Amino acid sequence: MKTKFHKLRWVVLAAGLMMIVPAARSQDNGKTPSSYAPVDIHESFTTIMSRMTAAKPEIMHRHMAMLEQRYDLSNRPAPGVKMSGGKAVQEGVRVKLASGTTWDQLSKLSPEQIKERDLFPAGFQPLPHPNHPEGGMVFPKFEIDEIKKQEGRDLTRFDLDFDFPDHLIPEFPPPIYLTTRVDLGDVSRGKLVTLDNYYELFNGILNPKQLEGLRLLLTTFPQQQFNATEDRRSERPSRGVACFDCHANGHTNRATHLAGDARPQEFRHRVNTPSLRGVNIQRLFGSQRALKSVEDFTEFEQRAAYFDGDPVIAEKKGVNILDRGSQVHAMAEFQELLDFPPAPKLGVDGKLNPRKAEAAEMRGQQLFFGKARCAECHQAPYYTDNLMHNLQTERFFKAHPANGMMEYADGPIKTFPLRGVKDSPPYMHDGRLLTLDDTVEFFNLVLDLQLAPSEKTDLVAFLRAL
Repeated sequence: MKTKFHKLRWVVLAAGLMMIVPAARSQDNGKTPSSYAPVDIHESFTTIMSRMTAAKPEIMHRHMAMLEQRYDLSNRPAPGVKMSGGKAVQEGVRVKLASGTTWDQLSKLSPEQIKERDLFPAGFQPLPHPNHPEGGMVFPKFEIDEIKKQEGRDLTRFDLDFDFPDHLIPEFPPPIYLTTRVDLGDVSRGKLVTLDNYYELFNGILNPKQLEGLRLLLTTFPQQQFNATEDRRSERPSRGVACFDCHANGHTNRATHLAGDARPQEFRHRVNTPSLRGVNIQRLFGSQRALKSVEDFTEFEQRAAYFDGDPVIAEKKGVNILDRGSQVHAMAEFQELLDFPPAPKLGVDGKLNPRKAEAAEMRGQQLFFGKARCAECHQAPYYTDNLMHNLQTERFFKAHPANGMMEYADGPIKTFPLRGVKDSPPYMHDGRLLTLDDTVEFFNLVLDLQLAPSEKTDLVAFLRAL
């Protein structure tokens, strides 16, 4: 009798387990979204790499086709307009309109009409990650090549490539300007600062605490896609990434990722690396999380696998716990020395000096502080209000999936400083606006400004002078 009871118990248990397994699988295949990524991977690295490498051409083809559908990606530099280090600034509106529509016609319609007729340009809508279901950190090729040359460290992903052409992203390597040594100009000497050369470049310019902070900003730590585990996305086990792999020379190379704020995956926003120039005047960090200090941001990202908001995965892949009193403060102190690039036409109030500015720039400034309403959020002298604002772009389009992303409301986004803005294309938190011309056209529509073509041109001229 006892034996029969044990047999019956095991039959019931086995039946229960058979019911549990399909339920678990239903969670794995996305039917029941979870905030947590799988930790225990039951697939070898060789198999993962083979599968993802094979899928890469189609993934990149689909994403690049979407970019071509949304934008004009051609190389059209603005005559005589350069970034701080000499790279040409791109000109012209690159966002494509629906066939048969003009910008003037679109600006005359209400948000409700635009939404109903599906006329809101796709290039003004949230931009998906190159592979949104997978996500993760992706670097431009010039950054990958230089890090491999200097350090022998490979930031290549076997499953993805960076998407924007080089002419549409910041110059590389970008200049470095310090608030403490404005007399020196670009202290990088035209080099990408790494662990190989930082001491040579900065010894005698920084104090010992700042040198240590810079060293830590250049030190690699394991990250979600670059680590030693079987679910990494680098061919070889990786030491990880450094803060300045994305914030090249304390600026940005526009390396992209997904924000860690939202779940499930399709609701996560793409984020393009912001510049660290002018960190000393900023009071909010993270495009939506509104962390209150650069120390908070520095420490948080190290604990959560860099932008994934996931300390569970970070623990598996190699979490790095920084000491707040020494390491974090030292890293923050160096970041807060990073200055905006020179703007010789601006006075001490951050506005144009009439003796140096051109007529179009002066007209653009008047528009910026008047009809165009830019200064309501971007206040001089640094052109930020250190607040967050919700543009409610969802007024103009219906939520829909696009390449694995759910295109929906942006929500409140921090006001990024506009000083030196010509050095930091593409624009918006996700890089959806390729040029300053696109940015002006976007706000003309979203804020119903009714700017004339000549006014848009003047406003772009002013932004380039900041």
